[in-house]
Amino acid sequence: MKEIYLVGGAVRDKLLGYPYSEKDWVVVGATPEEMESEGYRPVGKDFPVFLHPETGEEYALARTERKTAPGYSGFVFHTSPDITLKEDLLRRDLTINAIAEDCQGNIFDPYGGRQDLQSRILRHVSDAFSEDPVRVLRVARFAARYHHLGFTLAEETRQLMSSMVQEGEVSHLVPERVWKETERALREPSPHIFVEVLRQCGALAVIMPELDNLFGVPQPKQHHPEVDCGLHCLMALEQARQLSEDSEVLFAALVHDLGKAETPTEELPRHIGHESRSLPLIETLCDRLGVPKKHRELALSVARDHTNCHRAMELRPTTLMQLMQRLDGFRRPQHLEQFLLACEADAKGRTGLEQHPYPQREYVLQALVACNRIQARDVMEEGITGKAIGEALTRKRVSALKQFKQQFTTQDKTQ
Repeated sequence: MKEIYLVGGAVRDKLLGYPYSEKDWVVVGATPEEMESEGYRPVGKDFPVFLHPETGEEYALARTERKTAPGYSGFVFHTSPDITLKEDLLRRDLTINAIAEDCQGNIFDPYGGRQDLQSRILRHVSDAFSEDPVRVLRVARFAARYHHLGFTLAEETRQLMSSMVQEGEVSHLVPERVWKETERALREPSPHIFVEVLRQCGALAVIMPELDNLFGVPQPKQHHPEVDCGLHCLMALEQARQLSEDSEVLFAALVHDLGKAETPTEELPRHIGHESRSLPLIETLCDRLGVPKKHRELALSVARDHTNCHRAMELRPTTLMQLMQRLDGFRRPQHLEQFLLACEADAKGRTGLEQHPYPQREYVLQALVACNRIQARDVMEEGITGKAIGEALTRKRVSALKQFKQQFTTQDKTQ
């Protein structure tokens, strides 16, 4: 007899009173042929998953799985009408994800998920958790999602994740999957927790060694009361999340200081030239994880020029113009705005300075407006042609910046 249950995130978040949109279903006691005869459309490659003919929601046949090789894809799946709901739920990662609800609203919870929801605990269902390295990333992401609700990671789960790292299972993660989980985690309410959990179990050193190397590296206390470079990057990420949900901005804030890990020991705690040292490290990280071009470009821009942005109001008009041109601010103002958000997050990502104002962002945006009042057609109307148009346009915009700076300074003094 076929039975259908709502499972996973929808049940979990429904019980939590947390918003959700996607619904996943598991079907017990059915065959693929029966599903297709009822109009369900098969889409699963590794195991039978079907789309509902009307809602388009996913319905998976109850299944078990057996580990056959290292890594995420090393599994053999088995489906049969004889597989029970309890057997299906046993293969899931966390107890809070191993809860089902039938069509009458009855809850089926064989592994204590409801109790863990009430206790705000992230706990693995069984030792089978250790067979799939992606679950390390998923648990870290869930920790980032529910941290603000008071959720913590069960110690036995943390230890199991550490064992998976030590046994080399995490080394088999597919880079694209690492980035997919990371990008999703960046948009969670507390993305810094994702990094913290990965670091605590040792996974960060495997998948993002460039970031892991920052922890324990000191910087001047008068500028960074938190001292630790790794901690500063987490604080910058936390601030970035308060300013934006844009994963490009969040990624840039996280990796903007990678070069500080390579500062010569004799120069510590100062980090002269860390901006340029960060660039190849970001390139390496992005190459390894297959980070999208837009994320890479913004991360490089922020790493290279965040200290210039912090000094924006002190820069000469020609230097400010060069900064805006380097950031392609005239053609891509959105890129410039993203850059400014990440720089603001960096400035506020310091102990005691979280609420400190960052007027540099508005200053640069107003400077861009002043420059944009002068367009190429204004230069061409003077009879200038060819390459000279760009040079003349830059001169006129620098002149406009001089006037803008004077007005801004005068206005600031009168306030």
